[in-house]
Amino acid sequence: MTRILIVDDHPAVGTGTKSLLEQEYDMEVDMISDSMQAEETLSTTSYDIVLLDLYMPGLNGIELTRKISSKFPEIKIIIYTGFDLNTHFNLLVESNISGFVSKTASKEQLVTVIHCALREEVVLPLHLFKQLRRVEAKVIHKGTNTDGEVVAISLNEKEQSILNEVSKGYTNRHIAQKLHMSQRSVEYTLTGIFNKLEVRSRTEALMKAKELGLISQT
Repeated sequence: MTRILIVDDHPAVGTGTKSLLEQEYDMEVDMISDSMQAEETLSTTSYDIVLLDLYMPGLNGIELTRKISSKFPEIKIIIYTGFDLNTHFNLLVESNISGFVSKTASKEQLVTVIHCALREEVVLPLHLFKQLRRVEAKVIHKGTNTDGEVVAISLNEKEQSILNEVSKGYTNRHIAQKLHMSQRSVEYTLTGIFNKLEVRSRTEALMKAKELGLISQT
């Protein structure tokens, strides 16, 4: 028997999904609407699969995925959302999910995604499959430091995105909300950027980034 927990802040959607899945002879399904209760629920009841809504108050699906994966690594997590996944595809993959499915998916599609996750397989829509790449793209910038030496800095997509937001004057909290990351993840990534630039503050980072051409001078 496959035990499934649905975490969705829209009770009507969650209840409908629960009813669909319970038509399967080998699935037992529970549902909660408060993402903040997920860890406690998983601590008291054993589940094989967690279906997580992507956008929820309290903890969004990405933040909750990281918490669950850290504490309950054996549980398969599937992101279940009505939003377009294109924008967040790489971030979702990095979050250690076991699959994702649209809320507009048919019962057959939903059940297939769950069965695949249990076999450690993933069902991918063709347009997302085409985004796959073996190595995360990196942008390598070359510039000259104050001593006239040529310096090469390599930034991945996440680092470049965060650095661009910092240059606009946004706080870590604002950046986290805009990029759908946890604030801790933003802070951790910024620390990595500071290390690469060999600086200690945002101000120094922006000065060095402009000097090396990592961001616009304007």
